[in-house]
Amino acid sequence: MAAPVVADVKSNKSEVRFQKLKAEIHKRIVETLDLTRLPAWTEDRLRQEVRVQATDMTRTAGELIKGDERDRMVNELMAETFGLGPLEPLMKDPEISDILVNGPHSVYVERRGKLEPTDVVFADDAHVMMIIQRIAARIGRRVDEMSPIVDARLKDGSRVNAIVPPLSLLGPVLSIRRFGVRLEADDLIGNGTMPAEVMHLLQAAVEARISIVVSGGTGSGKTTLLNALSRFIPHDERLVTIEDSAELRLQRNHVIKLETRQANAENQGEVRQRDLVRNALRMRPDRIIVGECRGGEALDMLQAMNTGHEGSMTTVHANDTRDALTRLEMMVMMAGFELPVPVIRHYISSAVTLVVQIARLKGGARKVVRVAEVLGTDPGPYHTKDIFSFQQTGVVDGKAVGEFRATGYVPAFLPRLDAAGVSVKPGLFNERVIG
Repeated sequence: MAAPVVADVKSNKSEVRFQKLKAEIHKRIVETLDLTRLPAWTEDRLRQEVRVQATDMTRTAGELIKGDERDRMVNELMAETFGLGPLEPLMKDPEISDILVNGPHSVYVERRGKLEPTDVVFADDAHVMMIIQRIAARIGRRVDEMSPIVDARLKDGSRVNAIVPPLSLLGPVLSIRRFGVRLEADDLIGNGTMPAEVMHLLQAAVEARISIVVSGGTGSGKTTLLNALSRFIPHDERLVTIEDSAELRLQRNHVIKLETRQANAENQGEVRQRDLVRNALRMRPDRIIVGECRGGEALDMLQAMNTGHEGSMTTVHANDTRDALTRLEMMVMMAGFELPVPVIRHYISSAVTLVVQIARLKGGARKVVRVAEVLGTDPGPYHTKDIFSFQQTGVVDGKAVGEFRATGYVPAFLPRLDAAGVSVKPGLFNERVIG
């Protein structure tokens, strides 16, 4: 039984040797490039020059590089110069949703909802740090002891977070949340996230300008669901999206995208979500979509929902429906106004009509586990009624299983659907197992 472990250790040592040699060759390539010509070269010309240099230096390395490794070395040197180094193959895998670098020799990915280790390694901490600094430089940021945390976005929309010593005791740590694959409404039905009956109600709610909060934990699929629901917004409406890091890819043409900005090294220039929500109200939006409410912007978002911008949507981090409303309550308090709690609760219950709870269950499956209507604050603190729910019945082969049910409750907002000319299927709310 020990043989595979020994083989893995040898393989890992060989990979570390390969990465260290690559780092040395990459350093030599950078040193030999004619820096005076770089400003005049196009990117294609620069890539051609780097490939020529990489091929020549790989050949002159002799026995240090085996014949079958030379093509790989050249390709990885290109990735090292223009991309994310050893992570490039992972970035091209459409099934990977998260890439987690815990150190030079510990790289994990999430694939189909499950975390798994990879055989990807870096040469050392300095190699990881070089990739982090390259990402930060592209957005005009720096990463060092004085600025040890950075959030960034790659060209493909992937979100990057890096934290380095002294805050990280493991050395430089890098996390990449990928957004390469966009799931449509039909995909969410097909993969079991929700049955067609639930999507039918959500479609009707979006078309009739019912305000929706999507609630769930990290990685549960909140943004994916929000993107899918955007398909049902009428084409003649003007949308404004507000995010910390642009992840939303709304399926509409008339969309104004706003993104916050972190303070620079001199602690100046910060633009918060709350600033953008206030500005969005001056941009004649039909709906405002906040990627995720995290603080005082919740008050401005609720004001928008209560004053002519019905149908606006947002997401919050919460484990259930009541918790989502309580989180909104706490965020309103963070706005800095001395509002009585009953007033805040009434404001929230007046603005938010539907709370859609989504969760990642055991085995990695994402499910809409509850769709609830907010009816007010009596009985308090919030009066909600479940319309649809998912009931887990067990775990089979490491995966959660269960059934979707219609609770039998008929939503009080149905007259609003009728007034908007939106109809739902007869018997949609009859108590039964669905899907």
